[in-house]
Amino acid sequence: MIEWITVCSLILFGLALVVAEIIFVPGTTVVGIIGFIFLIAGVGFAFSYFGSEVGWVMVGVTAVISGLVFYYSFKTNVWSQFSLQSSIESKVNEGSTLALAVGMEGKTTSALRPVGKAQLGEKIYEVKTTGAYLQSGCSVRITQINSNQIIVEPLI
Repeated sequence: MIEWITVCSLILFGLALVVAEIIFVPGTTVVGIIGFIFLIAGVGFAFSYFGSEVGWVMVGVTAVISGLVFYYSFKTNVWSQFSLQSSIESKVNEGSTLALAVGMEGKTTSALRPVGKAQLGEKIYEVKTTGAYLQSGCSVRITQINSNQIIVEPLI
């Protein structure tokens, strides 16, 4: 009896790890390899405990169950409830840098480490330093405007 529990547990746990690798943690391969090792160990124990006839039956049963689980997982989209369904469509400083010019001064409204927010003119923009960390309330000057990225330096 304990032999059947061992064989079935190894096969089910291995199958669960392989499914987890494919669905939840793709690209890591460690979980999938461990799951595949458990599947092979379960079938191997079936051969050693019960002989070759039962071992080959377990190979077939494992293959069919694996196929059904993978088919069900992908076809019915059962795993979609675990994935993020929304996406962020907004962009930083999109089209709003037209009113800015190099040399323009302002004050930081958050800490810049090295990215943060600063008030330049009447608006608040996301800005970046060249590496310096600045506290909130520091005076800054625009040194570059690259596309939608505003580079500032502290005023001394």
